[in-house]
Amino acid sequence: MKKTIIALDGHSSCGKSTTAKQVAKKLGYAFIDTGAMYRAVSLYFHENHITLTNPKEVEKALSEVHITFHFNEHRGASDVYLNGLNVEEEIRKMYISQMVSEVSAITVVRKAMVAQQQKMAKHRGVVMDGRDIGTKVFPDAEVKVFMTADPTIRAGRRQQELLSKGEMVDLDVIIENLKKRDIIDSTREEGPLSQANDAVLMDTSFMTIDEQVDFVIQLHDSVLARL
Repeated sequence: MKKTIIALDGHSSCGKSTTAKQVAKKLGYAFIDTGAMYRAVSLYFHENHITLTNPKEVEKALSEVHITFHFNEHRGASDVYLNGLNVEEEIRKMYISQMVSEVSAITVVRKAMVAQQQKMAKHRGVVMDGRDIGTKVFPDAEVKVFMTADPTIRAGRRQQELLSKGEMVDLDVIIENLKKRDIIDSTREEGPLSQANDAVLMDTSFMTIDEQVDFVIQLHDSVLARL
């Protein structure tokens, strides 16, 4: 049976990762959370006090960053490991959210991560979410979806996510963070956030996760039937 690459791009807190995980599980595909990879790099840079404007320092740090995914049976999903340590919880914290767009805008960082992502999906049968999967990483992906949602709704979702992990952040702070990330993500030189010409737009403002998953799977099935 033929397998595809499913690319889910879009803004922060639109449900990309949650939708991608469930789609991958239902289709028996691998799930690769590219946002988590950039968050892991951000964590390493933060812990090692890397100067983001120093190219040599950034390149040296990247050579010391090793990211892997290992399935967590308790969560029923993969955790992110940075140099052998499980950093799944740490990379989701607000201080990482406040620096990840700036880190991911660095050209050498994006090139390093894109190379890893392309290697991970060389046999297809993958669901990958991010900002530039359908435009830069896999422009030949058979299924492309661009996800968006109302900014206030996105902020509310993010606040609930943080709250569930014991981190209370004011809604206005989250809204400002999302606005800043949107600007950086959309205007960076390397792999900017944009909707691919052949991507299907999905506004998740008033959609449940189940509806989002069904939308992607139906799109996948219709594309697969034409291959």
